[in-house]
Amino acid sequence: MSMDLLAADPLIGNNFFLEIDGEVISHLSAVDGLAIELEKMEINQRTAKGVLVQHVAYSKPKLTGELTVKRLSPLDSSSDPLWTWFNEIRDKGMSVAKRLGNRKNGSVVIYDTSMIEVARWNFMGAWPNKIASDGFDVTKNEPVAETITFQYESLTRVK
Repeated sequence: MSMDLLAADPLIGNNFFLEIDGEVISHLSAVDGLAIELEKMEINQRTAKGVLVQHVAYSKPKLTGELTVKRLSPLDSSSDPLWTWFNEIRDKGMSVAKRLGNRKNGSVVIYDTSMIEVARWNFMGAWPNKIASDGFDVTKNEPVAETITFQYESLTRVK
């Protein structure tokens, strides 16, 4: 094993942000769905003697998917860019004329402790389809968080 590999720090996911169209929108507390997948096909055949032979083959890339992020709930949803985007889609719909403007490109970006970018996942053609606030409980002393689910047309890890 090379010394460079041993000296490298692991990727630590505790300082990450959501960017939409190149602008940092929010600090995140959790991300789920950064999955890049290849579809498979299973082929079952029988030999001349009747023995079952199974094969697994690459079929095609799975481009579309779902990304879920969690963040602290903003104090004022009317001035929050994610809420504005979500409400515009919900209130006006995704008509053909508006569809391209309502889908955006974004990134989940991880920074190290000195705020140097160390990893990036870019998603394309995305739109938020769900925003869910945490439940409230008077016995707890925790900030309210919300979970936002995006549908996207492609996802790549570029760094």
